[in-house]
Amino acid sequence: MSIAPVEYLIIGFEGNRFNGDIVPALLELVDSGTIKVLDLVFIMKDADGDVTAFEFDELDELEPFRALGDEGSGLLNEDDIEYAAETLEPNTSAAFLVWEDLWAARFRDAVVASGGAIIRGERIPHAAVMEAIAFDAQGDTTI
Repeated sequence: MSIAPVEYLIIGFEGNRFNGDIVPALLELVDSGTIKVLDLVFIMKDADGDVTAFEFDELDELEPFRALGDEGSGLLNEDDIEYAAETLEPNTSAAFLVWEDLWAARFRDAVVASGGAIIRGERIPHAAVMEAIAFDAQGDTTI
């Protein structure tokens, strides 16, 4: 079985209220063949710091995510949920999303066909990129 590069994203939300506002943008990525959602778990941390995880079919508020289909592959486990929960403040929540980068499959195939291997990749946080761009815009070349 060949699989394109896989990424994860933990999306934080203030309060413990989920809605489906991100579903249309996510469906657009799926429908265009850009990504394939492999797993999706919702995590809530209450005021006391207790953590609960839900699949989209366990809460009425998550009903809009049903449009993604049955995306529970079981890739995310208890350790992953604990990892994500560590980043959450009390009374916040998160969507933990794992997807396959279908757009990168052709490139991955070319790398493998040329005798190469993708060794590692990492997403650079948006805030770090913006900070670097702002620093560069100041014209300061010293580090």
